[in-house]
Amino acid sequence: MNTIRRINVSMPLLMVALSGFLACAPLAQAAEWSPKKPMRLIVGFSPGGATDLVARIIQPKLTRAFGEQVIVDNRPGANGTISLHILARADPDGHTVAFGHIGGLVISPAIQKVPYDPVKSFTPIGLMVTLQNIIITHPSVPAKNLKEFIAMAKAKPGQLNFASSGVGSPGHLSAALLQEMVNIRMNHIPYKGGGPAITDLVAGHVPSFFAVISTAVPHVQAGRARAIALTGEKRSAVLPDVPTISESVKGYVATNWYGLVAPAGTPKATVNRLSKELLAALKHPDVVKQLNARGIDSTPTSPQAYAAYIKSETNKWVPIIRRANIKK
Repeated sequence: MNTIRRINVSMPLLMVALSGFLACAPLAQAAEWSPKKPMRLIVGFSPGGATDLVARIIQPKLTRAFGEQVIVDNRPGANGTISLHILARADPDGHTVAFGHIGGLVISPAIQKVPYDPVKSFTPIGLMVTLQNIIITHPSVPAKNLKEFIAMAKAKPGQLNFASSGVGSPGHLSAALLQEMVNIRMNHIPYKGGGPAITDLVAGHVPSFFAVISTAVPHVQAGRARAIALTGEKRSAVLPDVPTISESVKGYVATNWYGLVAPAGTPKATVNRLSKELLAALKHPDVVKQLNARGIDSTPTSPQAYAAYIKSETNKWVPIIRRANIKK
């Protein structure tokens, strides 16, 4: 009888506890951050380039996922540092994010004073894509492969001109690493972006160009440029017959990459939602197909993995920048 009484007394308490738990469940789900106004995605380069291409491909997916318009805001200049300076001063409320890339987060802080701290000023959201650089030449250049290209450089030290999209650009670093590893000297011709550089290469004004693969693909396929070698770890499906430098120069890897960053102090719930939707967008079959068509690999990661990747890239490239004496 006492046992029955104890059960009857405990049941109301159990129901109260259970109802409290059920009431909290919707609140936990409701805690997921959502934007309250249009969002701004800052891109540190002009329309038409590789960064802008990636932004335009993922923008519709993010707009649909968040239920608010995601506006691509191009703020070109200074190898992407202008865009990151804008982001560093933005409110950390999730409504403003930007492309975090090797230029603005690794290279520029190593070769010049930048108006932000590449680590402390930002909150990583996730790596988005990786893409190779590619050595291309004008069809009139005698070298038809990497071995012949290196031989040309060795025959006339410091006289073989190569273009890049700017001082401290990923292409510039790709060339610096090659020169160090095979002991050659070439003459760097920096341009203000890949567009002017590819225009001059096709016109025959500069013999070679360490280009972003997405810039080079249409010209290689049309026969306006000759592909010599890729700078990544593996061949590209879009140019399957073009070898990598690492196939003949063991250990050579120079990969370009873009990720997403938010201002420092962005709340964890906001970071989690941004990361969730970015991962979903980058895994969408339509997005992967569009990226692959230009030689760009979708390589989404968690915020923690992206932070670790930035650190590893910094550790790799800063010593190379110092040895090559690359300065603005």
